[in-house]
Amino acid sequence: MTQLRTVQVLGGGSAGSSAHVRSLASGLVARGVRVTVCAPAELDHAYDFRGAGAHFVPVPRLGGPATLAMLRNAFIGADVVHAHGLHASVRATLVLAGGVRAPALVTTWHTRGHADGARGGLVRLLERRSVRAAAVVLGTSSELVDRARRRGARDARLAPVSVPASRAPVCLHDGKARAELGAVDRPLLMAVGALVPERGYGMLLDAARVWRDLDPQPLLVIAGEGRERAALQRRIEEEGLAVRLIGRRDDVAELLAAADVAVLTSRWESRSLLAQEALRLGVPLVATAVGGVPELVGDAAELVPWGDAEALATAVRGLLEDVDRRMDLAAAGRVQARTWPTEDETIAHVLSVYDELVGC
Repeated sequence: MTQLRTVQVLGGGSAGSSAHVRSLASGLVARGVRVTVCAPAELDHAYDFRGAGAHFVPVPRLGGPATLAMLRNAFIGADVVHAHGLHASVRATLVLAGGVRAPALVTTWHTRGHADGARGGLVRLLERRSVRAAAVVLGTSSELVDRARRRGARDARLAPVSVPASRAPVCLHDGKARAELGAVDRPLLMAVGALVPERGYGMLLDAARVWRDLDPQPLLVIAGEGRERAALQRRIEEEGLAVRLIGRRDDVAELLAAADVAVLTSRWESRSLLAQEALRLGVPLVATAVGGVPELVGDAAELVPWGDAEALATAVRGLLEDVDRRMDLAAAGRVQARTWPTEDETIAHVLSVYDELVGC
């Protein structure tokens, strides 16, 4: 039997899509598939695609003729090109257009873009073009599958992605981690994600202002980096909020395990890494009821409307004041996490799609 050859393409590379490609590369290589990953060089430093057994081709984030030529060369001899995200899908579509013996194109939508006006129209146009070029579109949530179908996808399927749990040992309510963060004698709230408007940190700071009257006042820690850091830090200082911005961290699972409550305030999510990690660890979660979050967490989290800081503050306060409810959510979270596909099941599903397309 001829060895199956695949090329995995990442554009900007969110944490979720990058971790998925790393897991996918490792699992496919173990199953005898030849894998090439095309992505920005810094993603290989962070996710070690080479260490997973894949051939790695560094591709700049910015497009252009040279970038497309690099991808065209990488696609030579491939049976399947698998693009992750809109950016990567558009590039792959441009490269494969008009190819006489082009490989099958699979696209995974991990998230969706948010744009208004002319830019929103451009995003919709690119979505339509990319999904119509794909043999199969995989959506990580039902909402994304429906969106792809509305854009004209020939074959759109639900493909929930379960990113592997942290393999490092973690200890719930670890005293050392809490001491490092400054929460020895006070509740600890944890949020994780890039410091960008879509994460809803303005709403989160509004809620932090509401719960300042709690005694002891909870400490909110936000792990992540981004263009809103200066504005958020300025507001924290001006309003005297008990909030710490600690930048990017490699030990998020350990810090999250130390928290009393995890908080997710994004405008939109599909398969949130924070939500997955929190439920697996048994850390109570308060999250915005957006995108694929309700589908992901079921009844194992407190859900609040996007943009409603009062509802968020009330939900967090309620959990901090009700230890039984926190214990119930912790148990429910672990049960819900067991309903998600395993890493092996995720890889097997993707491989079955490849086999279907190439006739294996």
